[in-house]
Amino acid sequence: MKKILPTSTAGSLPKPSWLAEPEKLWSPWKLQGEELTDGKQDALLLALKEQQQAGIDIVSDGEQTRQHFVTTFIEHLNGVDFEKREVVKIRDRYDASVPTVVGAVSRSKPVFVEDARFLRSHTTQPIKWALPGPMTMIDTLYDSHYKSREKLAWEFAKVLNQEARELEAAGVDIIQFDEPAFNVFFDEMNDWGVAALERAIEGLQCETAVHICYGYGIKANTDWKKTLGSEWRQYEESFPKLQKSNIDIISLECHNSHVPIDLIELIRGKKVMVGAIDVATNAIETPEEVAATLRKALQFVDADKLYPCTNCGMAPLSRAVARGKLQALAAGAEIVRAEILA
Repeated sequence: MKKILPTSTAGSLPKPSWLAEPEKLWSPWKLQGEELTDGKQDALLLALKEQQQAGIDIVSDGEQTRQHFVTTFIEHLNGVDFEKREVVKIRDRYDASVPTVVGAVSRSKPVFVEDARFLRSHTTQPIKWALPGPMTMIDTLYDSHYKSREKLAWEFAKVLNQEARELEAAGVDIIQFDEPAFNVFFDEMNDWGVAALERAIEGLQCETAVHICYGYGIKANTDWKKTLGSEWRQYEESFPKLQKSNIDIISLECHNSHVPIDLIELIRGKKVMVGAIDVATNAIETPEEVAATLRKALQFVDADKLYPCTNCGMAPLSRAVARGKLQALAAGAEIVRAEILA
């Protein structure tokens, strides 16, 4: 990106009410067959238009063609049985009924590549595409085949790399891997999690990002945050390893969090997506609030490496609230951009 402080979102945007029940994760589709295919594309174009009208620089699909940021990708893979379900604890936080790994996982065809081509054909702006990271994928499954979190993560890394290479060929400029599990499983993250992530980006020429947050603004996550105390120092565990990794951009949650801003110093030299929008509240930030967060971050990251962003995805919010937050993000970045250029 040549533009200083280019804005983007962490991932999902709310779906229109005619496509799926709004303000809800894992919301069932309201359409079927060809109507669903067309509806997803219409929603993708709406998400693009709303980002453009708000002034977002690096656009995405808003995850309009997927029900969930992890499971929709897994649904398209071989070796996972969605009928055979077990209850597991997701990121040591809440119980969920999840599908079972019953055999070798593989990808027989692309998952999001056609969607990426469709988005690319409708904009000349830089595109960022989100994929689930290997560690977060294994945390949403019951494994009765590999019986090893590490082995399964490495297999998913290979599959993700296949998808990422085709997304790059389809015109995606930044491929982002969502790894909220990095904020929970510190030993595994350091032992093999970052290495598995690097396997997923192997051979890519486009920019790569890893998004690590404290989760969507759902009750299970907000309740967990209340137990973390006055300082959230989880990034202290992951940043030193990531600073030495081949990942280009690191995304973190800043606004309205208790993350000490000086932890960004641990990834000095990397590009940083600074979360300046709180996705766990319906209150719309003012541009000045966004600017204040960015100014704090600029103490620890050079201006040419700072990417203003949202803390996490905004699927559980209303479209009106999300729209207002996107506008605030762009306006706040413009305030600081003008200060820097002056």
